[in-house]
Amino acid sequence: MKKKLLSIILAGTMAIALTACGGAQAAGTDAGASNSGDASAEVRLLNGKPEIDAQLQELAKTYKEETGNTLTVETIGGDTNAADELKKMYQADNMPDIFVIEANQAATWDGMLADLAGEEWTNKTGFELTDKSMGTIGFPYTVEATALGYNADVLKKAGIDPATLTSPAAYKEVFETLDSKKDELGITAVLGWCAEPANLGWSSGTHVFAQYLDAGLKADDTTYLDLLNDGGKIDEKRMHDFAEFVGMMNQYSDPALLVDGTYDQQVAGFKEGKYAFITQGNWCVTSPDDVNFECGFAPYAFEDGINTIIAGPPSYWVAYSKGNVAGAKAFFNWCAGSVAQDILVNEAGLVSPFDDCKFEAVNPFYKSMKSYIDSGNYSGWHTMLKKDGLQNVTCQVFADYAQGKLDADSFTSTMAQVIQSYYAN
Repeated sequence: MKKKLLSIILAGTMAIALTACGGAQAAGTDAGASNSGDASAEVRLLNGKPEIDAQLQELAKTYKEETGNTLTVETIGGDTNAADELKKMYQADNMPDIFVIEANQAATWDGMLADLAGEEWTNKTGFELTDKSMGTIGFPYTVEATALGYNADVLKKAGIDPATLTSPAAYKEVFETLDSKKDELGITAVLGWCAEPANLGWSSGTHVFAQYLDAGLKADDTTYLDLLNDGGKIDEKRMHDFAEFVGMMNQYSDPALLVDGTYDQQVAGFKEGKYAFITQGNWCVTSPDDVNFECGFAPYAFEDGINTIIAGPPSYWVAYSKGNVAGAKAFFNWCAGSVAQDILVNEAGLVSPFDDCKFEAVNPFYKSMKSYIDSGNYSGWHTMLKKDGLQNVTCQVFADYAQGKLDADSFTSTMAQVIQSYYAN
């Protein structure tokens, strides 16, 4: 059954390079585009994620074999900024037929994206991107989730049921228990959390801050995002509750990591079993070979009753309205099918957003995130819909708190001040 249609609320988590994909066309017309295209014509894919180039090339080869349509994959990356490249292509009237946007970038392309409403694939997912003026504009090619990742083996050894972690009091008890048994459990610290602002500001200022915006809310609830975007306002009680929880994270994190660690150190420590928890998403552990323990997600329960993780597409494939729209639609419909999903899930390591996908992702967090999604206990990715660049100032507040320069009260007041100031400017 089709999940509840989500609007422009689902944006990714982790800052990624702007990518693009072009798909070959199919039968079907585009009611709104000036150039509907030809299903048999070549469709260009601009890919800014070189790490999955081989898999996309295989996808193109298979698409040709199955449909006779041509998908040309153009991959850039490394020292080339994909977003800058796309701007150059637009200026040169050399746009790909399909490219990638994050939800907060939709307005940039207002009037230039094809409406995909009514396509077959839209009946198989609740993660499509919609816009009030442009309609259904985004095809979700993967789902990502972020919460407190945990080492299930460590928790089991300590006699802890992660399902009980739905309140600050429960976390306090669990953190104290784990801290008292560090030697017995073979862990260095309860938590792998790093608030270093220069290189991990995207993590604290975007993903951890995202929990304040969305934890505990339904996927289509934008209450705190709307408040934020109304001149930089915050809910001070909710922010203070969040601050107290972050303070507990500071207390139980590895001190060698907390203030000046790196992402690689954080992830390596979790993979090696040094930490029971980690403040990242499913992208930090992608293969069963990465770990020798079961992984799971627990909510940032900084208020009683919070039982959601943040889940949704990090970005979306969109069709350029002046390009081969019919071809893009055909490719999207094919891409939501079994053959394509096999490649994207089992070879590219992505998590399928489609209800009828029979392939289980190899990602060690997959079973846990799927259980939250299937039960409806997930919040939307709204953090990327805040004012662009806000994370560059909020991350410093997290860093000052980690360094002991702030307490929960001053964290709350400082966060309020810097956010309001940023929106004012």
